[in-house]
Amino acid sequence: MKKASTVFYVSLAFVICLVLMGITMPASLEQITSSTQGMITNSFGWYYLLVVSLFVFACFYLLVSPIGRIKLGKQGDKPEFSRPTWLAMLFSAGIGVGLTFYGTAEPISHYIVSSPTGQEGTDQGVKDAMRFTFFHWGIHAWAIYGSVALALAYFTFRKGERSLISRTLRPLIGKHADGPVGKAIDVIAVISTVIGVATTLGFGAMQINGGLSYLFEIPSTMTTQTVIILAVTVLFMISALTGLSKGIKLLSNVNMGLSAVLFLIVFIFGPTLFTLNLFTDTIGAYMQNFINMSFRIAPMNEEARSWINGWTIFYWAWWIAWAPFVGVFIARVSKGRTIREFVVYVLLVPSVISFLWFTTFGSAAIVTENSGLLSISSLAVEESLFGVLEGFPFGMALSLLTILIIVTFFVTSADSGTFVLGMMTTNGSQNPSTSIKVTWGVFLSSTSLALLYSGGLQALQNTMIIAALPFSVIIVLMVASLFKSLKQEAIELGLGQIRMDRKLNVDKQSKEDIKEAG
Repeated sequence: MKKASTVFYVSLAFVICLVLMGITMPASLEQITSSTQGMITNSFGWYYLLVVSLFVFACFYLLVSPIGRIKLGKQGDKPEFSRPTWLAMLFSAGIGVGLTFYGTAEPISHYIVSSPTGQEGTDQGVKDAMRFTFFHWGIHAWAIYGSVALALAYFTFRKGERSLISRTLRPLIGKHADGPVGKAIDVIAVISTVIGVATTLGFGAMQINGGLSYLFEIPSTMTTQTVIILAVTVLFMISALTGLSKGIKLLSNVNMGLSAVLFLIVFIFGPTLFTLNLFTDTIGAYMQNFINMSFRIAPMNEEARSWINGWTIFYWAWWIAWAPFVGVFIARVSKGRTIREFVVYVLLVPSVISFLWFTTFGSAAIVTENSGLLSISSLAVEESLFGVLEGFPFGMALSLLTILIIVTFFVTSADSGTFVLGMMTTNGSQNPSTSIKVTWGVFLSSTSLALLYSGGLQALQNTMIIAALPFSVIIVLMVASLFKSLKQEAIELGLGQIRMDRKLNVDKQSKEDIKEAG
């Protein structure tokens, strides 16, 4: 294929093997992924908590450091997209499908089914449910994305490197970034991206199926999900052919617009006062317990540890596996921003939007559950949102709107995924060829179907946790490489000079004071 790199063929061969195994030996694939996932979560849970906390610290440091004034590009470079469009694009690519899939399901699960603190069904259980939902979908998730995206944007637009994961490691590995070591790193990134995107597509297909099943009694079967994925594949292929500045830009703005309409309706016609009070209380609890939750591993409580493995470790693995895709995409649309602006809009703003979304839909689910009108907790994960919307005015219309939102998020994620995979497998091309994007589109859908066929939701989760482990090491190296290069540039630009001058003046004054006292 035109401009296809060695990384393309090696990665594609692995994906083909995975798809064939899922089709021909689904039970074996499910068993392998399950046992491997269990080993990783039990043995490396502590590691996931530590590295993700490291990424959070790194982002906050760049937010307040003088280094934050450095631009992601040359001095005269201007942003390609307006801030609202930029935010819509990174948000739609980041966690759009996840918000609709878990918007009601996670808070109600933590409240009724399995509380992180053992307080099921209590007032404290409501607070704990929302606090941990904020924890899973807030700053930690976006710090993972931001770390990868920032390194890529900095080295691509400021240092003139190709937009490849391997090239961000040049300050650490030197010429090896261009050789077999660099290609191996890029292959790992591509495989992680394929699995991360395919998993999210699987979630989207399951929820579309769940909505159709809840509303029209269409059976939730593998056949139905296959039809959904094939139909959406056609849609995102059409979008992929229009390019970044048309298809993805348009879809991202549509996503945010439709989501805003649904959010406002649920907020206004739902338990508005309870939502505002719960949001305020949870923000405080989240900030107060931020450090404790970040390192919570429960070494002497088997039940709590099992909950952490099934939720927190799963989410950290999901964000890490999704990070090369989201990172490359965010980097691609962030040229011309300063590091400080980047951190604010990639780390803080999406977190607040997520908090508002989960509080609004989570509180609606909790009130519905406690009213006795409908047991939301008894519904399948993919049906819970539709159960909540049933109690609202024009419930059927809202549910159809939700399905449309899921489809547009689905298409945007898949479209962005093909674009990013095309970049990663054509030596960092900023505009990969149509044939490359179409090829990856086909195999993204095929991988999603293979994982669903071999074990449904659990197989998706297992595979993602496995894929995240090797790439997490690469992200750590990317952060180290970024800071090494930034430190050198800060010295060259004299960004630390003001602070150093202040320190020298203080030291000089202190010596004079001591001399006078003596």
